[in-house]
Amino acid sequence: MHLSSRTYPEKVVALLSVNKLLNLATNYSIKVISPSANLIMAEDTRQEKRASFSNGMMPRTSVASGKAGASKKIVIKNFKDRPKLSENYTEDTWLKLREAVNAIQNSTSIKYNLEELYQAVENLCSYKVSPTLYKQLRQVCEDHVQAQILQFREESLDNLSFLKRMNHCWQDHCRQTIMIRSIFLFLDRTYVLQNSLLPSIWDTGLELFRTHIVSDIAVQKRTVDCILEQIELERNGETIDRSLLRSLLGMLSDLQVYKEAFEEQFLTETNRLYAAEGQRLMQERDVPEYLHHVARRLEEENDRIVSYLDQSTQKPLVSCVEKQLLGEHMTAILQKGLSILLDENRVTELALLYQLFSKVKGGLPTLLQFWREYIKLFGSEIVCTPEKDKDMVQELLDFKDKMDNVAQNCFSRSEGFINAMKEAFETFINKRPNKPAELIAKYVDSKLRAGNKEATEEELERILDKIMIIFRFIHGKDVFEAFYKKDLAKRLLVGKSASVDAEKSMLSKLKHECGAAFTSKLEGMFKDMELSKDIMIQFKQYIQNQSEPSNIELTVNILTMGYWPSYTPMDVHLPTEMVKLQEVFKLFYLGKHSGRKLQWQPTLGHAVLKAEFKEGKKEVQVSLFQTLVLLMFNEGEEFSIEEIRTATGIEEGELRRTLQSLACGKARVLNKIPRGKDVEDGDRFNFNSDFKHKLFRIKINQIQMKETVEEQVSTTERVFQDRQYQIDAAVVRIMKMRKTLSHNLLVSELYNQLKFPVKPGDLKKRIESLIDRDYMERDKETPNQYHYVA
Repeated sequence: MHLSSRTYPEKVVALLSVNKLLNLATNYSIKVISPSANLIMAEDTRQEKRASFSNGMMPRTSVASGKAGASKKIVIKNFKDRPKLSENYTEDTWLKLREAVNAIQNSTSIKYNLEELYQAVENLCSYKVSPTLYKQLRQVCEDHVQAQILQFREESLDNLSFLKRMNHCWQDHCRQTIMIRSIFLFLDRTYVLQNSLLPSIWDTGLELFRTHIVSDIAVQKRTVDCILEQIELERNGETIDRSLLRSLLGMLSDLQVYKEAFEEQFLTETNRLYAAEGQRLMQERDVPEYLHHVARRLEEENDRIVSYLDQSTQKPLVSCVEKQLLGEHMTAILQKGLSILLDENRVTELALLYQLFSKVKGGLPTLLQFWREYIKLFGSEIVCTPEKDKDMVQELLDFKDKMDNVAQNCFSRSEGFINAMKEAFETFINKRPNKPAELIAKYVDSKLRAGNKEATEEELERILDKIMIIFRFIHGKDVFEAFYKKDLAKRLLVGKSASVDAEKSMLSKLKHECGAAFTSKLEGMFKDMELSKDIMIQFKQYIQNQSEPSNIELTVNILTMGYWPSYTPMDVHLPTEMVKLQEVFKLFYLGKHSGRKLQWQPTLGHAVLKAEFKEGKKEVQVSLFQTLVLLMFNEGEEFSIEEIRTATGIEEGELRRTLQSLACGKARVLNKIPRGKDVEDGDRFNFNSDFKHKLFRIKINQIQMKETVEEQVSTTERVFQDRQYQIDAAVVRIMKMRKTLSHNLLVSELYNQLKFPVKPGDLKKRIESLIDRDYMERDKETPNQYHYVA
């Protein structure tokens, strides 16, 4: 198409965008008073608005009112007399216009310049020929469009060539319509605009193309099938001409047939494709690979929306992919891969899993359910496997850290997932009553004991914080208290505590978590140790005033019996000097605190002995029982086990462990005859003068393996007994307040008040015991109801 190089007048509009409609309606309203009268035009509210007229005259303005803000009127002089036209002007002009239209449609040169053609249209419209002109133009355009359908009937065209031909035809049609409209713009802006039932020239062009080409059943079917074929090729990894698809789908959208002609079939094909792909890949690929594939597919489809599909397709298309690749396989994905992802700590894939499942209806609740069950199953294996008791607490801490990391970094810190994790931990950790509480107490002891060089104070504080999180999940906190108190007593009495600050920090955490009543006895233990230091300062001053100073330095810790664990009394034969010092201290203490009773606990005592070996002098730090055995070798060279037991008075089992620590451990200050790891009847012992050690002060630990088992049983029995007392007290307290109560209501009230887990059978036994002891009685008519006996 050739255009004149002359500048178009203001009334000729430049080529318009293919997808936009021109809106050049004037903002002025014109009222015609009479054929020869002036025209009155109300001025637009915008300033400096110019009006253009066909005769090129500029209006003169006169102000109707001098007041500020008053409306202005534009007075326009009479038009010049309308020129007279020749008799054949209308017919000749139409022939000229039709020739120009045909030239545009055939892409040949136009003989006339556009300004001349525009003026011709304006003249025809001025002489009331607009209806005829509009019909003639529409007929010419319709004839041309109808002729275009023939090129799409050729069966020899391959699919891609067909699409290119369709696109070329559409692009030509758009350019031609725009050009034709620019010539007939005056007709479009006057006659067509004033007749609301008539489509504009641009809309007419769209309507004709839609009616005679795109709405043709065969043409439309092949066009859509070919587009779908190209999209499927791209989905299979091949490169296609995206600009071609963008243009053709834009055509369907502009012609308002996109949804019914293309989108419905496109979504049906997409459903079919991804349904088959989902089934196949779920069997062929592992879950991490499958998740990445789904994410890639979603990204590809979103890219298609941006590149060539209509924006309205985005929501149904993405929903289709998510449903077929995720929604239909949620349970299978989680059953097949969630445990693997969590076991291997695949943070990236877990985050992707959460992100994808959040897009699918019911995805996150399903993921949360599987996540909760995984934690319960994995945690139960840790807690309920006795072989793992040694590392149970550390494994629980590591597992909790791992799950916290997943919840924070993969599950967007979702409150629902965090609460589900807490619930799961509380469930599995209490599947095995008492043992986790006991092991947590021992783990704390291992961290707070002197000699633990694994962590700095800051790291130790963080470890204690983590332990407290695990501690919160335990129901039987009284078991923890019992074991913690026993271990704390050892640390304080033997001086094994790594840090007083760490001890008090742990105490503060327990107090904050469980209340002051929980830690009152533990705080009392610390108070006893501080008071004992003050008493010993006074005792040393008291000793110095004695006439007979002793060569033994005595340190005594005064323990309040209610605060500390109960210890089995044991009488042993102490050396005379020790007995004398005990009596001196007893006189000193009871002289200051009358009415108190002292009970010595030899099992907790320890001493530092000075020993001479061939290598030289050493200091040996030992328990009181080890001290009594070693002191015998000041009186003789060799003793049997029976002789040692008779001389020291130490219980047989304790004596065997003591001798084993002195003669069979790393620091063998005694020789056992015959040699061996265990102490047997008939064994004899002598002093090992050849003993060598690189240190000057040597600590010989007492072998406590069997003792630990015994202590564990006794501590557990003490907790059980304490619980019986608490249940009894709670029953009496409730019945005293309520006077009469049914069995079910009493049990329900007990569960609310007791802070440890208890079985209904145990509660029934305690109720029966209280009935036997006349604290309460059964109702004579209703056996299931109890009365309080005052």
